[in-house]
Amino acid sequence: MKTRHFFWRLIMYRPGLYLINLFAWSLIHMAPLVPGLLTKAFFDHLEGTYSFPYGVWAIAVLLIGAALARIALIFGGFMTDVHFRFRISTLLRRNMLSHVMKEPGARAIPCSPGEAISNFRDDVDQAEEATSWSVDTLGLVGFVIVASWILISIDLQLTILVFVPLILVVTAAQIATARIQKYRAASRESTAKVTGAISEMFANVQAIQVAGAEKRVVERFVSLSEKRRQSMVKDKLLTETLSSVFTNSVNLGTGLILVLASLKMRNGDFTVGDLSLFVYYLTFVTQLISNVGNFMTYYKQMGVSFQRIKSMLQGAPASLLTAAHYIGIGKVKRNRTHEEKSGYYAAGSGHANANGSSNHDSGAPVEDGMETAYIVASPLSLLEAQGLSYQYPETGRGISNIHLRLTRGTFTVVTGMIGSGKTTLVRTLLGLLPAEKGEIRWNGERVTEPADFFVPPQSAYTAQIPRLYSDKLRNNILLGISEHPGSLERALHVAVMEEDIKHLQNGLETMVGPRGVKLSGGQAQRTAAARMLVRDAELYVFDDLSSALDVETERKLWERLFSERGGATCLVVSHRKAALNHADHIIVLNGGEIEAEGTAEQLLASSESFRQLWYGEETG
Repeated sequence: MKTRHFFWRLIMYRPGLYLINLFAWSLIHMAPLVPGLLTKAFFDHLEGTYSFPYGVWAIAVLLIGAALARIALIFGGFMTDVHFRFRISTLLRRNMLSHVMKEPGARAIPCSPGEAISNFRDDVDQAEEATSWSVDTLGLVGFVIVASWILISIDLQLTILVFVPLILVVTAAQIATARIQKYRAASRESTAKVTGAISEMFANVQAIQVAGAEKRVVERFVSLSEKRRQSMVKDKLLTETLSSVFTNSVNLGTGLILVLASLKMRNGDFTVGDLSLFVYYLTFVTQLISNVGNFMTYYKQMGVSFQRIKSMLQGAPASLLTAAHYIGIGKVKRNRTHEEKSGYYAAGSGHANANGSSNHDSGAPVEDGMETAYIVASPLSLLEAQGLSYQYPETGRGISNIHLRLTRGTFTVVTGMIGSGKTTLVRTLLGLLPAEKGEIRWNGERVTEPADFFVPPQSAYTAQIPRLYSDKLRNNILLGISEHPGSLERALHVAVMEEDIKHLQNGLETMVGPRGVKLSGGQAQRTAAARMLVRDAELYVFDDLSSALDVETERKLWERLFSERGGATCLVVSHRKAALNHADHIIVLNGGEIEAEGTAEQLLASSESFRQLWYGEETG
């Protein structure tokens, strides 16, 4: 999609509202035609070349009425403009966010968080500005057409001089197009780098302090800020230069009109009223000149922003940016709880079969008015993955032809050396990475959208690196779900967190700081475990959860999980003996492929790689 197509699709998102906005601003810009004619009548009446039938005071009253009417029109125009432009920006942000949320979690955005924020904020604002300025420009065109007809009927030569500045401005803007794009792209890129650096600094405060790297980090930030200052100065300087060209070209045109008009007035071919009309209309023609220049600038800058926004789509069609969706403000419906969903399907709503399985492909969301209700699958009996493959584009490493079979209530451990593909396997299974080959089946039914399907109540997942927020510990665990009696306490007990809570200053109300910096590594991991366990699920997936836990705490965690979560199916990434000893089945990965599988006893007898892991863990 090219920039002009993107621009056209933005306008056509709400064509009726755009036309209303265009009509409103056309009236606003056409309104000065009346005061101009009244001013001409006023001076001609005083000069005696024209007699107004209702006298001078009537002209004054009409001028005041015209001014008040234009104020009312401007108020209405701002209302329509606000409605249109903010619908445009909201649509773009909504569609961008929707695409990001649908992407596999591990590849949601192709850039740094700071650059993504710049895409959502600055680049969308640029598209909004371009569409808004188009209304002003088109509205002023109508004024210029009518004004030109009036002025030509008075004096053709002076009318041509009015449009000379317009030609100069358009030419200057066209010449400056390449540099506008270059400077705006550099400005956006440097801003994104500064924003990203701020995000990284706040996210890695502990690492910076431990390494004593404060000075180097600050120097890097100063360097990025200086580059941003230079690029933004160039961008602003070119924009202001063009603006000054727009303004001063009009002053030149006014001077030419005054000189030529004085000669015509000596010959009696030109009246004082004619002169006032030309000067008055020229003031508003300058707005067209300025608006054309500004619109062309914003349009070119929008082209740069459009390319940056497209990069967020990672190859998806650009048309989804302008796909129509409802974005009005309405009552937000809360998500159904697990119990409510189960009752919903059991009530014979037509979304579940008699045995509780879905009529739809597993994982497909069902639109329910303003709410998206995800299908609740039948309780897990068997989870299968056949031929699952994924390679990272940058390195070509990943997993290949993985066959996995999990039955209800089993404890399966995926183990292997560093880089063998353990985390890639669970991420691909859960839809956090897009599988290139293979299929996944839940109770024999194919899961077409794993990212939508593998969420509570189907599964719960805790990543290798816990993601905590600068909020209370309680809120970090619940993350917005309702707290049922005893549910949080049970989750904390299974996660071996109860003693830690007692020693925290404010217990569950303790603020954990950005990314949980006020907690130890083990506390952060067990907080993530409690977050997962407070959500009842059929399948629990642990990615190296116990890496920061001591042996005794890890032993308690697995024992409590088995004793209090009867029937739960677990898929665990680990090389620790505490997990391997509990395993019903162990899968050994090597180079992204399954090298061996079986029980610990079987693998100790048959797999050299497993023996190295087993005895290496002992040595560690």
